[in-house]
Amino acid sequence: MTDNHAELRRAPEIKSRGIGRSPLLAIFLVVLVDVFGMTLVIPLLGPYAERFHASPLQATLLVSVYAACMLVSGPILGALSDRYGRKRLLLLSQLGTLVGFVMLARAETLAMIFVARAIDGATAGNLSLAQAYVSDRTKPEDRTSAFALIGIAFGVGFFIGPWITGMLVRTSFTAPIWLAAGLSLTSIVCTLLLLEGGLPPQRAGGDEGPAGRRLSLLSWGSYAPFFRRPILRGVLFEHLAYSFAFTSFTSGFALFAERTYRHNGQFFTPREVGYAFAYAGFLGIVLQGGMLRRLTRRYGEGRLIRAAFISNVVGYAVLAAFPTTAGLVAATTITAFGNGTLRPSLSGLASQHAEAHEQGIVLGLVQSLSSIASILAPFASGILIERRYLIAWAALPGVIALVGLALGRRGSALTIRESSR
Repeated sequence: MTDNHAELRRAPEIKSRGIGRSPLLAIFLVVLVDVFGMTLVIPLLGPYAERFHASPLQATLLVSVYAACMLVSGPILGALSDRYGRKRLLLLSQLGTLVGFVMLARAETLAMIFVARAIDGATAGNLSLAQAYVSDRTKPEDRTSAFALIGIAFGVGFFIGPWITGMLVRTSFTAPIWLAAGLSLTSIVCTLLLLEGGLPPQRAGGDEGPAGRRLSLLSWGSYAPFFRRPILRGVLFEHLAYSFAFTSFTSGFALFAERTYRHNGQFFTPREVGYAFAYAGFLGIVLQGGMLRRLTRRYGEGRLIRAAFISNVVGYAVLAAFPTTAGLVAATTITAFGNGTLRPSLSGLASQHAEAHEQGIVLGLVQSLSSIASILAPFASGILIERRYLIAWAALPGVIALVGLALGRRGSALTIRESSR
């Protein structure tokens, strides 16, 4: 499997289906602006909620509410985009994000913050709609390179966004949120001016289109056959374990850090949290800028995924055992390899074990599993921090990564057994 992020050098070779290169560059700009807005808010969401007297559990549940709304609305937005066009639904999604950010910045009560996150989550289809837009306009052999543009946008956004938050929060807690709202408005303007409209190809030809068929949230019975495939089932559960571990960390880290780490004699604030996230984002860019592709070619996806889970087990163990700034830097450095490897590698493996006409279903299933993890993990994370089980909170992602490692070893055994037949 070729890592999306590692395809940067192939990006100039991308050829769209009859419309040139500009739509892909436009979608790159749209996604980049959206990611900037999202990552500006991540480091300060928990501490911001605490200013409205939220408990740690209530603060982390803001992530769960967002994910739950996205789980319900995601398939609906996808189906509507099939019928009315990607651009129209992308604009609707971006408008919801803008409204959510404005409400968040102007919030006067905790309830208003929850409503803001619910609105943002209910319209959170930016990434999936952007991926569908790319699929509509690229040939199958060019699609990996096209998706690389979206991956690059995410890598850059997760590096620069939290770093900017670390600087702006010195002015006020709402400054990064207002900037996120401004970027969201900019993204809407970019979509209006730069992206072409029209219906996706399947509306004209009657087929299922380049991305394949998608299922609604209530169609879990149709997902069952995929879980009956031993190897694919293992990959899906590995992805669920990775998503749970990653979300439990990201949803609670700011709350954990402000209770654990000190800088110049003072406990961490969203400024230091933003810098920590930016450091992790920088390491992700280094890894996915070409290194991961070479490692995949040399060792293969299976070995690399096992090494990534081991990296996360060790990294989160360091986080739990050494509650110091030096321990945080070491843990972040170690887990950067695991987190930067697992998402693209597991997504690629899931795609490899699905037929061409099943790609849309499997992609939707992977996204649904990620949403389920994003609903459950913040709940567990908030309870542990609220009860001040801080070491247990730091160790939880490592325990889940250990489960993922066990699933990966079992999947490798099944693969060997299948290939020997």
